[in-house]
Amino acid sequence: MSITPELIKSVSAQLYERSLRRIPSDAMAALKNADVAETSETARHTLRIMIKSAEAAESGGHFVCSDSGVPVFFVRVGTQARFSGNVRQAITEGFDELVATIQPPLLPHVTNPLTNERGYKGKGMPIVTFDMEDGSDCMDITCSPKALGSGRWAALEIFSFPDLRTIERYVLDVVMRAGSQPCPPVVIGVGIGGTFDYAAKMAKEATLRPIGQTHPEALVADMEQRLLQAVNQMGFGPMGTGGDSSASAVHVNYAAGHGFTPVAVAFNCWINRRTRARIFNDGRVEMVE
Repeated sequence: MSITPELIKSVSAQLYERSLRRIPSDAMAALKNADVAETSETARHTLRIMIKSAEAAESGGHFVCSDSGVPVFFVRVGTQARFSGNVRQAITEGFDELVATIQPPLLPHVTNPLTNERGYKGKGMPIVTFDMEDGSDCMDITCSPKALGSGRWAALEIFSFPDLRTIERYVLDVVMRAGSQPCPPVVIGVGIGGTFDYAAKMAKEATLRPIGQTHPEALVADMEQRLLQAVNQMGFGPMGTGGDSSASAVHVNYAAGHGFTPVAVAFNCWINRRTRARIFNDGRVEMVE
């Protein structure tokens, strides 16, 4: 048996739709924990509105946010996975079918960057990144739609032999410039090292890590904690209403590189949209989140 294009098409469409109608369980838990820890009465009130809004969207099958973003998929193909047909084409067809059938309709967010023409189709859309995973016998698909609020404020700069203080100061500068516009409390992903493109990839992947899961290396875990504390001292608060809850997590990934060191910073908004599934060779589908 093998993983069929029809199954990939169906699962990828389900992941995108699922990401629009609910927030991940760890994001909901982070909101509720923030409500307990928050010292600002206004911020607590805002957090409770956000929690109720998310619960109402899931129970009623509505969108949590009207900005459905654009479809972004991360596909990890196991070296022991067997599949037939064209994977990217299957994901594209899944999105096309979803556009034609989903209720309420998706807004036409797919934009040509040269003409600003908007619609549902475009060059390279959906955005799909492929990786191989040694020893795996499945196709692991994560959907993390990217919308304007969080997508606009990602940034990258390249340094020469920076120390930790320089790196952390840059991350905080990026967060300060973004302010409350990425719709806090945010999840911040940081990619350090590698090359220009790889640092950005690491930053985006860092936003997909479950909230509460720290980096396994103590040096990096300590950096994550320092940055999280510093961000929450900025006072933006939930949806910019002020308070202690500007970020739910800061996740850092790094890779060795040359003496030039790219540092990339990415954001996920409070909804922290991401859904994930594994498709196995026998056709079994496991929804991870």
